[in-house]
Amino acid sequence: MQIKLITIGKTDNKNLQALIEDYQKRLSHYIRFEFEIITDIKNVKHLSEAQQKDKEGELILSKTQKSDVMILLDENGKQMDSLAFSSYLQKHMNSGIKTLIFVIGGPYGFSETVYKRANGKLGLSQMTFSHQMVRLFFIEQLYRAFTILKNEPYHHR
Repeated sequence: MQIKLITIGKTDNKNLQALIEDYQKRLSHYIRFEFEIITDIKNVKHLSEAQQKDKEGELILSKTQKSDVMILLDENGKQMDSLAFSSYLQKHMNSGIKTLIFVIGGPYGFSETVYKRANGKLGLSQMTFSHQMVRLFFIEQLYRAFTILKNEPYHHR
């Protein structure tokens, strides 16, 4: 199985980017992981929130295949602790799917089309984080989940 993280817009904070790259490297020991960044949409000043979400949605959906399982990182998604998340990943790996995609949307969230296509929603916290920080938090949680599955000492229970 491959895990893919799709995000809107690049990270401009070099410290965050260095940490993201560190966890990406660590993850490569466990699974094929791809981090795909969709460039910010230009001229958003002339677009409504709905129009911006629709344009971002088209770009997100263009990066997926029908056979992919797509999970949205969404404030209203199901929340779980790290142990439950590792079990969640294990179930997906056992299901035989080829690609599991997690998506971090733009500043206004996701279009209705993306919500309809999604296979689920996952919430990281009830708190609000910047989109740049969510990337780091999520990749770290992916890494933590694999260390849990391999019974490695990174996660202290």
